[in-house]
Amino acid sequence: MFVEYLIVFFSSLLCEYIDSTLGMGFGTTLTPLLMLLGLDPLAIVPAVLLSEFATGITASFFHNKFGNVELNAHSKDTRVALILASCSIIGSIVAVSLALKLPKIIVKLYIGFLVLAMGLLILSKYRSRSGFSWKKIIALGLLSSFNKAISGGGYGPVVVGGQLLSGIESKRAIGITSLAEGLTCLAGFIAYVALGGLNSLSWSLTLSLVAGALTSTPIAAYSVKEFDPKKVKKYVSLAMVFLGLLTLLQFLVI
Repeated sequence: MFVEYLIVFFSSLLCEYIDSTLGMGFGTTLTPLLMLLGLDPLAIVPAVLLSEFATGITASFFHNKFGNVELNAHSKDTRVALILASCSIIGSIVAVSLALKLPKIIVKLYIGFLVLAMGLLILSKYRSRSGFSWKKIIALGLLSSFNKAISGGGYGPVVVGGQLLSGIESKRAIGITSLAEGLTCLAGFIAYVALGGLNSLSWSLTLSLVAGALTSTPIAAYSVKEFDPKKVKKYVSLAMVFLGLLTLLQFLVI
């Protein structure tokens, strides 16, 4: 058991580093890995949600500290993050209601196919650039939070990719996503508790995830500061393809 949670700790550390540098990858990568360890999906999702609340808030603090994003009471970045998070409450509650009732195989199918479809869709439109729109931000918040709450993943690819296509600079998009995702995960976790899902939560698993992820957040935020924005865009697009393929492979294996 100790070895299992040690694996969880280091997996969480690595996945959170990827997530905090690219704005995606923690839940989408970690959830399949935890499933491969034989853990129950209904125990994984609330643990991932609670750990990402802690790390999302922490990562956004360091992204702001290192100048990757401007998060203060009057900035546009803060408004975008808060709108994404506010819309996410609706999506999270709907998704949790379904996740607690759906058979596990349906949740696995959703995880397997949705993330791959998002990766291919966003990558196919990567070179197109349309103007910023608050309606698009609202739509991103609703869809991405639904993905997150029902599967533990699928938030970052939609939010980061959608912001890039809306003309938001890559480093800002990553910092915004960290804050919005942290608040969204809190809403999703509260919904799990309110709808009777707390009994499935493993506190040992959750603490291992939180400890590993928090260890990597300041290092990741500093890495983003040093990256060339053009390279960040390239890394994001490649990460989308990788996450889609990884999730499909996990579905075929399990």
